[in-house]
Amino acid sequence: MKKLLFKSFTILSLFLFLGCEENNSFGELTTPENLAVTVEIIGQDAENPNGDGSGLVKFTATADNAISYQFDYGDGVRGTVPSGSVTHGYFQPGVNTYTVTITATGTAGIASTITTEVTVFSNFRDDEAVAFLTGGTQKTWYWAAGEPGHLGVGPNNSDATQNYFPVYYAAAPFEKAGSPDSSCLYDNELTFRKDGDNLYFKLDNGGSTFFHVSYQSVGGGSAGTDFCYPFTVVDERVVGLSPSNSAVVANNVPGQTRGTMLNFTDGGFMGYYIGQSSYEIMSITENRMVVRAVMGNDSGLAWYHIFTTTPPVQDPVTDYTNLVWSDEFDVAGAPDATKWGYDLGGGGWGNNEVQSYTNNAANVAVSDGTLKINALKTGNNWTSARLKSQDKFEFTYGKVEARAKLPVGGGTWPAIWMLGANFPEVGWPNCGEIDIMEHRGNSPGVIHGSLHYPGNFGGNANTNTTNVANVSSEFHLYKVVWSPSAIRFYVDDVLFHSFANNNSVPFNSDFFLIMNVAMGGTFGGTVANDFQTATMEVDYIRVYQ
Repeated sequence: MKKLLFKSFTILSLFLFLGCEENNSFGELTTPENLAVTVEIIGQDAENPNGDGSGLVKFTATADNAISYQFDYGDGVRGTVPSGSVTHGYFQPGVNTYTVTITATGTAGIASTITTEVTVFSNFRDDEAVAFLTGGTQKTWYWAAGEPGHLGVGPNNSDATQNYFPVYYAAAPFEKAGSPDSSCLYDNELTFRKDGDNLYFKLDNGGSTFFHVSYQSVGGGSAGTDFCYPFTVVDERVVGLSPSNSAVVANNVPGQTRGTMLNFTDGGFMGYYIGQSSYEIMSITENRMVVRAVMGNDSGLAWYHIFTTTPPVQDPVTDYTNLVWSDEFDVAGAPDATKWGYDLGGGGWGNNEVQSYTNNAANVAVSDGTLKINALKTGNNWTSARLKSQDKFEFTYGKVEARAKLPVGGGTWPAIWMLGANFPEVGWPNCGEIDIMEHRGNSPGVIHGSLHYPGNFGGNANTNTTNVANVSSEFHLYKVVWSPSAIRFYVDDVLFHSFANNNSVPFNSDFFLIMNVAMGGTFGGTVANDFQTATMEVDYIRVYQ
């Protein structure tokens, strides 16, 4: 082994060569030759010979006749790297030396192997993430099976518009429960335990693991599709944290990822077997976590998992059919004062909105069988209206239906939503917010359904979207079904977002209804220069219990 220090690049390069016999080809069988590896400790310089504390090390393996490379990083983590180039994070605090084994594989599985040592310094911590994971001691997580996209896949590339969410596929709520071939996924219990400064992980999968088809041989099967095979995992794994250097981090977009990697020893994995033991935390709160993992045998794919602290229970879809309150908007003039009050004035409403709300007929009126909320520009000012049923009609659980046609124009932000009736006492987001429909004129046809509550509010709301054609030229039915066990969002009776309700969130007491058209702000975005007026029309709004 030969160690060379290239001071001009401030990296440590180790070139190791494996001697092979001259005659190493047998027909179509070829042995990788001249296997070598270069090691770059990130942040290494004269003052920091073991790196900058990130624990990151870049390995570049090369060999003639090699098809792929397998790395055993010496810390319990292993992986296949077709290109031979990979950056790995070492998480054990302090300065530690690891023995790294690299195997180059040629045709017919013939391989050559070398080893090297790397000494690296790590001081990365994410104490808040550990607190969320463990609750300070121990916490169990489950698949958020009721959420769309709880299992999904997308690209892992340099396209910053797509590499942070499951573009290619997102599982529907409880999709994997429909067949015994996949239902074992929802039996997973993932327990994180903190002991001093050490973090441990245990996967209890009930003796069966859901395998990606490309790893079916690991499960001892040959179904030819993703499948549940007998595969018990019972031992605890050590978990180390390291900073992520993923494609999402490279996007440099706030809120897309937390940037913390979970690294499991001894081949540990988070329920769905994709040949990966390192997962990037995209977001985490006390009761919800989203992680991203690059496919073990395909670096162009990233899988997304959503977990919650609530066990997945597929309750029968609750429906409510007893009409208890409605407004059909069939009497011309001002909205019914027995049903609606107003929020009035400006001040941005917490979102840097530009409009002022009025109760003027120019901004809100009933005519021709619909309620019309008009956003208007006069000079350099915008006006609109916000109606609310606060102190007039408030309810717990039920079905809300609103048939509406949405305004046109950049900067328009129409919404039909609900706010917890205890808002004056506890404030937002403690009161909870249920957004049945939100739409941005700057993103025509994209309908948002969202929940805001402590830990998930503002830009971190529990949310999903669906694309709907002709939202401004045709009426569509926007609906939420809210029960003690679930909150489900629909457009034209098509489910697009689901949330498992529980007693830890503020969705189990009275709420009131709100309808408004905001302008601009953090969600509405830039108001079009040529904007003059736009209208949301509501045919009816009905509540069933």
